[in-house]
Amino acid sequence: MSARVIDGKSFAAGLRARVATEVAAFKAATGVTPGLAVVLVGEDPASQVYVRNKGRETLAAGMASFEHRMAATTSQEQLLALIASLNTDDTVHGILVQLPLPKHIDEAAVLAAIDPAKDVDGFHVVNAGLLATGGQGLVPCTPLGCLMLLEDTLGDLSGLEAVVIGRSNIVGKPMAQLLLGKSCTVTIAHSRTRDLPSVVRRADIVVAAVGRPEMVKADWIKPGATVIDVGINRVPADEPGKTRLVGDVAYGEVSRVAGAVTPVPGGVGPMTIACLLLNTLTAAQARHG
Repeated sequence: MSARVIDGKSFAAGLRARVATEVAAFKAATGVTPGLAVVLVGEDPASQVYVRNKGRETLAAGMASFEHRMAATTSQEQLLALIASLNTDDTVHGILVQLPLPKHIDEAAVLAAIDPAKDVDGFHVVNAGLLATGGQGLVPCTPLGCLMLLEDTLGDLSGLEAVVIGRSNIVGKPMAQLLLGKSCTVTIAHSRTRDLPSVVRRADIVVAAVGRPEMVKADWIKPGATVIDVGINRVPADEPGKTRLVGDVAYGEVSRVAGAVTPVPGGVGPMTIACLLLNTLTAAQARHG
């Protein structure tokens, strides 16, 4: 038996189409175009690709896209001044500062400066707090995308045992909160977890977000479990000088045991941008009733 492949690419395409339809209805009702401002500091090549893709998808959904590219030498004060101006700009409903930032800039201070109502990444402490207490805030895009794929695959998640491997503020912690919100029994595992394979083997749902290539092996997985692989790791390919993308899950062997699994690429990745568009629309709707 081989696992059902969870096609994040096609699910994300459907979500982007639904967002575009809702954006058109929102514009017709209010005369307002939802706007997303993306701030990129420095020349990180991966970040440049992300920003370009985000801009393209934002426009395709019928929204306004504002890109602010700043030199790697930009001071923290200059960046904070830009964020302050975006906070008060009525044409901007979502603000995203592309991470990582250059070393001399304090990431936490920058994220804290974004108006929580425009924080479409969902990283502000106010939105993290709302998520933790069951309130209505903006939710980090990657965990939100993972949850959508899980509900599409499994339906009701209530009562299922979930293990989240990784405790980052960007994926691990918010993922655990979202699963708790759906009445799962949730364990957050990490590098200090004792006998990690046996902890993971209990799970009906496994979300791997550690950044270690193909760490999760087949014998860690309960037969029939649903596995969501958030990892994106570049490893050497068979051809000299070439690389290939792999996740945190050993896909080939795990897909022989799991009930369903996301591939890398084509699983969680496309959901992140689709959920960013959804969050921008949500922020615009909240601002304009």
